[in-house]
Amino acid sequence: MKGTAAGKTIFISGASRGIGQATAIAFAQAGAAAIYLTARSEEGLLDTKAQILKANPDTQCAYSLCDVTDATQVKAAIDHCVTTFGSIDVADVNAGYLDKWTKIGESDISSWWYTWEVNMKGAYHVVRYVIPHLIQSAQKDANSGHLVLLSSIGAQLVTPGASDYQTSKHAINRLCEFIQVDHGEEGIKCFAIHPGGVPTDLAKHMPQEIHPHLVDEPELSAGFIVWLCSGQADWATGRYLDSTWDVNDLLQMKDRVIGDDLFVNRLRT
Repeated sequence: MKGTAAGKTIFISGASRGIGQATAIAFAQAGAAAIYLTARSEEGLLDTKAQILKANPDTQCAYSLCDVTDATQVKAAIDHCVTTFGSIDVADVNAGYLDKWTKIGESDISSWWYTWEVNMKGAYHVVRYVIPHLIQSAQKDANSGHLVLLSSIGAQLVTPGASDYQTSKHAINRLCEFIQVDHGEEGIKCFAIHPGGVPTDLAKHMPQEIHPHLVDEPELSAGFIVWLCSGQADWATGRYLDSTWDVNDLLQMKDRVIGDDLFVNRLRT
Protein backbone atom coordinates (compact mmCIF):
# COMPACT_ATOMS: atom_id res chain seq x y z
CA MET A 1 0.00 0.00 0.00
CA LYS A 2 3.04 2.25 -0.35
CA GLY A 3 2.06 5.70 -1.55
CA THR A 4 -1.70 5.24 -1.14
CA ALA A 5 -1.84 7.77 1.70
CA ALA A 6 0.53 10.26 0.09
CA GLY A 7 -0.29 13.86 0.95
CA LYS A 8 -3.00 12.95 3.46
CA THR A 9 -3.48 13.96 7.09
CA ILE A 10 -4.70 11.14 9.32
CA PHE A 11 -6.47 11.56 12.67
CA ILE A 12 -6.45 8.51 14.98
CA SER A 13 -8.08 8.11 18.38
CA GLY A 14 -6.81 5.39 20.71
CA ALA A 15 -3.38 5.51 19.09
CA SER A 16 -1.11 4.74 22.05
CA ARG A 17 -0.96 0.96 21.60
CA GLY A 18 -2.34 -2.10 19.85
CA ILE A 19 -4.44 -1.64 16.73
CA GLY A 20 -4.40 2.15 16.86
CA GLN A 21 -0.62 2.23 17.06
CA ALA A 22 -0.26 -0.32 14.24
CA THR A 23 -2.65 1.71 12.09
CA ALA A 24 -0.63 4.87 12.60
CA ILE A 25 2.54 3.07 11.55
CA ALA A 26 0.80 1.57 8.50
CA PHE A 27 -0.35 4.99 7.33
CA ALA A 28 3.19 6.30 7.72
CA GLN A 29 4.46 3.40 5.63
CA ALA A 30 1.78 4.28 3.05
CA GLY A 31 3.23 7.78 2.74
CA ALA A 32 0.90 9.87 4.90
CA ALA A 33 1.98 13.51 5.05
CA ALA A 34 0.90 13.91 8.67
CA ILE A 35 -0.59 11.79 11.44
CA TYR A 36 -2.30 13.19 14.52
CA LEU A 37 -2.54 10.87 17.52
CA THR A 38 -4.81 10.93 20.56
CA ALA A 39 -5.10 8.73 23.63
CA ARG A 40 -4.94 9.05 27.41
CA SER A 41 -1.36 7.77 27.76
CA GLU A 42 1.39 10.23 26.86
CA GLU A 43 4.03 7.52 27.19
CA GLY A 44 2.19 5.38 24.66
CA LEU A 45 1.68 8.31 22.28
CA LEU A 46 5.38 9.15 22.39
CA ASP A 47 6.17 5.53 21.58
CA THR A 48 3.78 5.59 18.62
CA LYS A 49 5.25 8.86 17.40
CA ALA A 50 8.76 7.42 17.54
CA GLN A 51 7.68 4.38 15.55
CA ILE A 52 5.96 6.57 12.95
CA LEU A 53 9.12 8.58 12.40
CA LYS A 54 11.13 5.37 12.17
CA ALA A 55 8.72 3.99 9.56
CA ASN A 56 8.74 7.22 7.53
CA PRO A 57 10.89 10.18 8.55
CA ASP A 58 8.96 12.37 6.10
CA THR A 59 5.66 11.88 7.95
CA GLN A 60 4.91 14.73 10.34
CA CYS A 61 3.38 13.74 13.67
CA ALA A 62 1.67 15.51 16.53
CA TYR A 63 -0.46 14.33 19.41
CA SER A 64 -2.61 15.39 22.35
CA LEU A 65 -3.90 13.66 25.44
CA CYS A 66 -7.60 13.06 24.95
CA ASP A 67 -10.37 11.17 26.74
CA VAL A 68 -12.95 10.48 24.03
CA THR A 69 -15.77 10.53 26.58
CA ASP A 70 -15.11 14.26 27.03
CA ALA A 71 -16.52 16.23 24.09
CA THR A 72 -14.47 19.31 24.94
CA GLN A 73 -11.21 17.36 24.80
CA VAL A 74 -12.17 15.71 21.51
CA LYS A 75 -13.05 19.02 19.88
CA ALA A 76 -9.80 20.56 21.13
CA ALA A 77 -7.77 17.68 19.69
CA ILE A 78 -9.45 17.89 16.29
CA ASP A 79 -9.10 21.67 16.21
CA HIS A 80 -5.40 21.34 17.10
CA CYS A 81 -4.91 18.81 14.31
CA VAL A 82 -6.44 21.16 11.75
CA THR A 83 -4.50 24.15 13.08
CA THR A 84 -1.26 22.15 12.95
CA PHE A 85 -1.64 20.37 9.63
CA GLY A 86 -4.35 22.29 7.80
CA SER A 87 -6.87 19.49 7.24
CA ILE A 88 -8.09 16.03 8.17
CA ASP A 89 -8.40 13.68 5.21
CA VAL A 90 -8.91 10.38 7.06
CA ALA A 91 -10.19 9.62 10.56
CA ASP A 92 -9.79 6.31 12.37
CA VAL A 93 -12.01 5.96 15.45
CA ASN A 94 -10.14 3.31 17.36
CA ALA A 95 -10.50 4.06 21.10
CA GLY A 96 -12.45 1.35 22.90
CA TYR A 97 -13.16 -0.25 26.26
CA LEU A 98 -14.01 -3.72 27.53
CA ASP A 99 -14.38 -4.83 31.14
CA LYS A 100 -14.75 -8.39 32.36
CA TRP A 101 -17.83 -10.12 31.00
CA THR A 102 -20.64 -10.36 33.52
CA LYS A 103 -24.30 -11.33 33.38
CA ILE A 104 -26.60 -8.32 33.23
CA GLY A 105 -28.22 -9.11 36.57
CA GLU A 106 -24.81 -9.28 38.22
CA SER A 107 -23.16 -6.38 36.40
CA ASP A 108 -21.68 -3.24 37.90
CA ILE A 109 -23.86 -0.39 36.69
CA SER A 110 -21.09 2.17 36.28
CA SER A 111 -18.80 -0.28 34.49
CA TRP A 112 -21.56 -1.49 32.14
CA TRP A 113 -22.44 2.05 31.12
CA TYR A 114 -18.82 3.18 30.88
CA THR A 115 -18.36 0.64 28.09
CA TRP A 116 -21.03 2.54 26.14
CA GLU A 117 -19.50 5.86 27.16
CA VAL A 118 -16.20 4.95 25.49
CA ASN A 119 -17.31 2.74 22.61
CA MET A 120 -20.38 4.64 21.47
CA LYS A 121 -20.39 8.11 23.00
CA GLY A 122 -16.65 8.42 22.44
CA ALA A 123 -17.03 7.38 18.81
CA TYR A 124 -19.88 9.86 18.38
CA HIS A 125 -17.76 12.70 19.77
CA VAL A 126 -14.98 12.06 17.26
CA VAL A 127 -17.46 11.62 14.42
CA ARG A 128 -19.38 14.76 15.33
CA TYR A 129 -16.36 17.04 15.30
CA VAL A 130 -14.34 15.45 12.51
CA ILE A 131 -17.06 15.13 9.87
CA PRO A 132 -17.07 18.84 8.84
CA HIS A 133 -13.32 18.64 8.21
CA LEU A 134 -13.63 15.38 6.28
CA ILE A 135 -16.32 16.96 4.11
CA GLN A 136 -14.05 19.92 3.36
CA SER A 137 -11.26 17.52 2.45
CA ALA A 138 -13.53 15.42 0.22
CA GLN A 139 -14.73 18.51 -1.62
CA LYS A 140 -11.12 19.28 -2.54
CA ASP A 141 -10.13 15.69 -3.27
CA ALA A 142 -12.69 12.99 -4.04
CA ASN A 143 -10.25 10.38 -2.72
CA SER A 144 -10.41 11.85 0.79
CA GLY A 145 -13.12 11.94 3.45
CA HIS A 146 -12.70 8.39 4.74
CA LEU A 147 -13.95 7.54 8.22
CA VAL A 148 -13.30 4.16 9.85
CA LEU A 149 -15.09 3.00 13.02
CA LEU A 150 -13.65 0.08 14.94
CA SER A 151 -16.39 -2.48 15.47
CA SER A 152 -16.12 -6.17 16.34
CA ILE A 153 -17.44 -9.52 15.26
CA GLY A 154 -19.06 -9.39 18.68
CA ALA A 155 -21.55 -6.96 17.15
CA GLN A 156 -23.02 -9.96 15.33
CA LEU A 157 -23.09 -12.26 18.38
CA VAL A 158 -25.08 -12.69 21.58
CA THR A 159 -22.53 -14.06 24.02
CA PRO A 160 -23.49 -14.57 27.67
CA GLY A 161 -21.96 -11.87 29.82
CA ALA A 162 -21.01 -9.57 26.94
CA SER A 163 -24.12 -7.38 26.84
CA ASP A 164 -22.32 -4.07 27.31
CA TYR A 165 -19.55 -4.65 24.77
CA GLN A 166 -21.52 -6.42 22.07
CA THR A 167 -24.50 -4.06 22.13
CA SER A 168 -22.18 -1.05 21.91
CA LYS A 169 -20.41 -2.53 18.90
CA HIS A 170 -23.75 -3.43 17.28
CA ALA A 171 -24.68 0.24 17.70
CA ILE A 172 -21.41 1.26 16.03
CA ASN A 173 -22.45 -0.65 12.91
CA ARG A 174 -25.75 1.20 12.78
CA LEU A 175 -24.01 4.51 13.43
CA CYS A 176 -21.85 3.80 10.39
CA GLU A 177 -24.97 3.36 8.28
CA PHE A 178 -26.45 6.63 9.53
CA ILE A 179 -23.23 8.52 8.86
CA GLN A 180 -23.32 7.33 5.27
CA VAL A 181 -27.01 8.18 4.86
CA ASP A 182 -26.58 11.64 6.38
CA HIS A 183 -23.26 12.61 4.80
CA GLY A 184 -22.46 10.25 1.93
CA GLU A 185 -23.54 12.78 -0.69
CA GLU A 186 -21.12 15.26 0.89
CA GLY A 187 -18.18 12.97 0.26
CA ILE A 188 -17.96 10.96 3.48
CA LYS A 189 -16.97 7.30 3.06
CA CYS A 190 -17.62 5.47 6.33
CA PHE A 191 -16.86 1.86 7.25
CA ALA A 192 -17.28 -0.20 10.43
CA ILE A 193 -14.70 -2.96 10.69
CA HIS A 194 -13.94 -6.08 12.66
CA PRO A 195 -10.18 -5.99 13.32
CA GLY A 196 -9.81 -9.75 13.65
CA GLY A 197 -9.00 -11.69 16.79
CA VAL A 198 -6.16 -9.52 18.09
CA PRO A 199 -4.68 -10.24 21.55
CA THR A 200 -4.77 -6.61 22.66
CA ASP A 201 -4.88 -5.62 26.33
CA LEU A 202 -8.58 -4.97 25.82
CA ALA A 203 -9.26 -8.39 24.29
CA LYS A 204 -7.48 -10.14 27.13
CA HIS A 205 -10.41 -9.16 29.35
CA MET A 206 -12.48 -11.70 27.46
CA PRO A 207 -13.02 -15.15 29.02
CA GLN A 208 -10.12 -17.59 28.82
CA GLU A 209 -11.94 -19.87 26.38
CA ILE A 210 -11.84 -17.09 23.78
CA HIS A 211 -8.11 -16.41 24.07
CA PRO A 212 -7.10 -19.28 21.71
CA HIS A 213 -9.03 -17.46 18.96
CA LEU A 214 -6.98 -14.27 19.39
CA VAL A 215 -4.49 -15.19 16.70
CA ASP A 216 -4.36 -12.12 14.45
CA GLU A 217 -1.70 -9.43 14.48
CA PRO A 218 -2.75 -5.76 14.74
CA GLU A 219 -0.99 -5.14 11.43
CA LEU A 220 -3.75 -7.13 9.69
CA SER A 221 -6.47 -4.62 10.48
CA ALA A 222 -4.03 -1.72 10.10
CA GLY A 223 -3.33 -2.75 6.51
CA PHE A 224 -7.03 -3.29 5.86
CA ILE A 225 -7.83 0.22 7.10
CA VAL A 226 -5.17 1.76 4.86
CA TRP A 227 -6.61 -0.23 1.94
CA LEU A 228 -10.15 0.97 2.67
CA CYS A 229 -8.93 4.55 2.72
CA SER A 230 -7.21 4.13 -0.66
CA GLY A 231 -10.59 4.41 -2.37
CA GLN A 232 -10.74 0.85 -3.71
CA ALA A 233 -13.73 -0.05 -1.54
CA ASP A 234 -15.72 3.18 -1.72
CA TRP A 235 -18.60 1.21 -3.24
CA ALA A 236 -18.95 -0.62 0.14
CA THR A 237 -19.40 2.44 2.34
CA GLY A 238 -21.86 2.33 5.22
CA ARG A 239 -21.17 -1.36 5.81
CA TYR A 240 -19.61 -3.71 8.34
CA LEU A 241 -16.48 -5.33 6.91
CA ASP A 242 -14.04 -7.86 8.32
CA SER A 243 -10.27 -7.35 8.28
CA THR A 244 -9.71 -11.09 7.93
CA TRP A 245 -11.48 -11.22 4.57
CA ASP A 246 -9.39 -11.44 1.43
CA VAL A 247 -9.74 -8.07 -0.31
CA ASN A 248 -9.69 -9.65 -3.76
CA ASP A 249 -12.61 -11.88 -2.78
CA LEU A 250 -14.42 -8.82 -1.46
CA LEU A 251 -13.88 -6.93 -4.70
CA GLN A 252 -15.27 -9.88 -6.68
CA MET A 253 -18.41 -9.73 -4.51
CA LYS A 254 -19.09 -6.10 -5.37
CA ASP A 255 -22.17 -6.62 -7.51
CA ARG A 256 -23.72 -9.06 -5.07
CA VAL A 257 -22.98 -6.86 -2.05
CA ILE A 258 -24.61 -3.87 -3.70
CA GLY A 259 -27.45 -5.79 -5.30
CA ASP A 260 -28.44 -7.72 -2.16
CA ASP A 261 -27.49 -4.87 0.21
CA LEU A 262 -25.17 -7.09 2.26
CA PHE A 263 -23.15 -6.36 5.43
CA VAL A 264 -25.73 -4.04 6.99
CA ASN A 265 -28.17 -4.46 9.88
CA ARG A 266 -31.42 -5.61 8.29
CA LEU A 267 -34.34 -7.90 9.10
CA ARG A 268 -34.51 -10.54 6.40
CA THR A 269 -37.86 -12.20 5.61
